[in-house]
Amino acid sequence: MKRIFLCSLILLFPILSYTQSFNGFALYNAQGDNTTYLIDENLNIAHTWNLSTVCNYTVLLKDNGNIVRGTKNNVQTGGTNNSLNGAASGGRVQEIDPLGNIVMDFIYSSPDYLSHHDICLIGDNVLLTAWEVKTAAEINALGGTATSDKWPTHLIEVANDGNGGGQIVWEWHIWDHLIQDTDPTKPNYGVIADNPQLIDINMISAGGSGGGGGPGGGGGDWFHVNGVDYNEDLDQITFSSRFASEIYIIDHSTTTAEAASHSGGNSGMGGDILYRWGNPSNYNMPGSQIIPNAVHDVRWIKDDGRPNGGFLQIFNNSGASSNQSTVDGIDAPIDPMNPYNYYRANGQPFDPSSYSTRYICAYSAPGQSASDRMSNGNIFVNASGGQGGAGVMYEVDQNGTIIWGPYNADSQKAFRYECEHPGIIALQPYMNSTATTSCFSTSIDNNLLEEILIFPNPTSGIINLELPIKNNLISIKVHNNLGREVLSLDNTINLSSIDISKFNNGIYHFSIFENDKKLHSYKFSLIK
Repeated sequence: MKRIFLCSLILLFPILSYTQSFNGFALYNAQGDNTTYLIDENLNIAHTWNLSTVCNYTVLLKDNGNIVRGTKNNVQTGGTNNSLNGAASGGRVQEIDPLGNIVMDFIYSSPDYLSHHDICLIGDNVLLTAWEVKTAAEINALGGTATSDKWPTHLIEVANDGNGGGQIVWEWHIWDHLIQDTDPTKPNYGVIADNPQLIDINMISAGGSGGGGGPGGGGGDWFHVNGVDYNEDLDQITFSSRFASEIYIIDHSTTTAEAASHSGGNSGMGGDILYRWGNPSNYNMPGSQIIPNAVHDVRWIKDDGRPNGGFLQIFNNSGASSNQSTVDGIDAPIDPMNPYNYYRANGQPFDPSSYSTRYICAYSAPGQSASDRMSNGNIFVNASGGQGGAGVMYEVDQNGTIIWGPYNADSQKAFRYECEHPGIIALQPYMNSTATTSCFSTSIDNNLLEEILIFPNPTSGIINLELPIKNNLISIKVHNNLGREVLSLDNTINLSSIDISKFNNGIYHFSIFENDKKLHSYKFSLIK
């Protein structure tokens, strides 16, 4: 039975006031389904990708309009069944163009390793969470107390190899950053409280808090890492662990060799943990456990002027109570001596001592799920349908009022994309005629629209403009057919022409804005 809860939004400091619904699209794949959907703000299907495999957890939109989708590597794909199995097991990741063509297909499955749960984008590359098998003997040789194999998580970054497949270009392993305080004769012995940059090999009991690999599967899943995100500005990665009830940050600026060590990279700490939060007892520190059980989908709030930009944000599945989820924001303290490290007082856990912001969800879920702070300041929530969760996605304003949805997506993870996202622009020519989005339509008077002249089309390089709008806050943005912004012009009221001759031949999209509100879009062909 699905539970519905009242909303409230707890803010520990003022933020800007936003009440307008977010005009854009939502991308999702229902749990256990083969089809990925893009829906507009009016809940109409704008585009679908009908595929032959089941999405195991996450689907993301690239700037070029392609989707990247984690999927199960099984007999449906023409491959072989995975040797390992557990919650959100995958074994395969694919990049798929708007027409459904697979442009990259990478299998990461063997008796020794398997990709699972989440993915995120690092530029054009994709980062995967994966298990690797360690025997009980290997674990106990490092001071552990295992009685069977365990599968610690590692991360791999995959690039397109140019031949339709993928190649690993970077990796990081939990196994390289362990500590123990049980046996001084074995490696990695030390005082755990003095080494929060390392993971206590014995901090999680056998099987984890979920038992036997967690909800939805068995096996040796040790940490149940289920969420990963990348911060381009910091060149850092964050990930969440359900069994540890904790989130972490590591350095991505390292080489793979440095990532296996304790030095190197922007932080100077190699692949050691830069920051951790949610459960101080994991590194023998005092303080409250703010993540009482499961946690999912840790991510950075984009730092572009929206409220709480730069914060970490998590879906805290049991944040308020055993059946009441929250979306929590965490203001991780940057070290004033090194902007790529995080400050911690001696003898104390990492700050903050509690969440910095909290939204108490209208719809809860005991597992999976996702959230995002959107550019208009609202919070998007995807409460998973797995394990008896609500199975809906919705948007809520700062007053706790639902202003979009709830929509029954029944998806493990889903996200919304704004009108100006390059991937949405690239997808525009492929969208269904039934879509009723306002992203590509005008809200100005039709007579005025008819007076706007942009010509010739096709063009050999020069675009002439006649803009009768009497306002000096007119701007123009030009995107290529891959959705990338190639030109941005402000205060164009007196501009009579634009030179695009330096660009390559192809299709270009001109968007005209008045006071930052899109008036209309035009498609042009450049033929030189």
